[in-house]
Amino acid sequence: MAYTYRITVLAGDGIGPEIMAVAVDVLQAIAPRFNLTFEFTPALMGGCAIDAVGVPLPEETLETCKNSDAVLLAAIGGTKWDTLPRHLRPETGLLALRSGLGLFANLRPARILPQLIGASSLKPEVIDGVDLMVVRELTGGIYFGQPKGVFASETGEKRGVNTMAYSESEIDRIGRVAFETARKRNKKLCSVDKANVLEVSQLWRDRLTALSADYPDVELSHLYVDNAAMQLVRWPKQFDTIVTGNLFGDILSDAAAMLTGSIGMLPSASLGATGPGVFEPVHGSAPDIAGQNKANPLAMVLSGAMMLRYGLNQPAAADAIETAVLSILDQGYRTADLAAPDTTILGCQEMGEALLKLLCQ
Repeated sequence: MAYTYRITVLAGDGIGPEIMAVAVDVLQAIAPRFNLTFEFTPALMGGCAIDAVGVPLPEETLETCKNSDAVLLAAIGGTKWDTLPRHLRPETGLLALRSGLGLFANLRPARILPQLIGASSLKPEVIDGVDLMVVRELTGGIYFGQPKGVFASETGEKRGVNTMAYSESEIDRIGRVAFETARKRNKKLCSVDKANVLEVSQLWRDRLTALSADYPDVELSHLYVDNAAMQLVRWPKQFDTIVTGNLFGDILSDAAAMLTGSIGMLPSASLGATGPGVFEPVHGSAPDIAGQNKANPLAMVLSGAMMLRYGLNQPAAADAIETAVLSILDQGYRTADLAAPDTTILGCQEMGEALLKLLCQ
């Protein structure tokens, strides 16, 4: 059976256009083998949208995303826009995209590839075999809670306020995603909170504990976020699936990413109950190397594979891309961020060409 998919492409800022070009080429190359057709529609988001139309997420971009089967996002932001008011910064557009598409669940894998075990700053015996998934709640918590802002007090002193808030329904829906994810992996789920000092975290813990009755085959444990951060670098192999709120997930998923030695290797998926998901690398826009053909496109390519697996239900095509990435690494090809003795350093475009050659054999 043949399948046609509409994909919105948000190349964004910095190295975004470079790595997106590689990912699109890889998807186009793999498509005929699996009877797939991709209709790619580029749209503006981030700093480039601010420069073009004055806002980080134009309404037409959000509508295009809503009418697609999946969204590929490269990277947004940069120092150029850091001095803008908060509501006009690129990152505000990202929050608006997640909210507009109802993307409440973020899945970030952190897997140690044998070819790159030497790239990590941790000892090989600590990270060898690490394969974990962070499930982060994405549309609630302190990033969205009200009230928020900087206000003048009665004395005239400014006071910054952010509110961490979760309802039972918000906790339950991300909890079910996490339990289902753990059920497909090694049936171990660690819920991370700060229930010893935060009432919102106590509710979080109570709800996860209650949900566990529906998943008797999944082993549920709890950790305070400070201990979880320590355990991630002390003995990460103890984790399989981690579930946590927006703020804690933001921090812990980046820490987990660096276990692999390079944040340039890790994809992510942001999913909702219905509609298209957004698939993006976890790294930033790296404006310091933009346009220099130095970027690592592999996280973007692997985000395309996650799109195929989690967004389009095409696991065989996803497997083919992931296998090609491993084969490239086996052959000793690296980008500069992964440089090691006895490896061949390629630029962003050349890494893409090597993948295409392999996929088209």
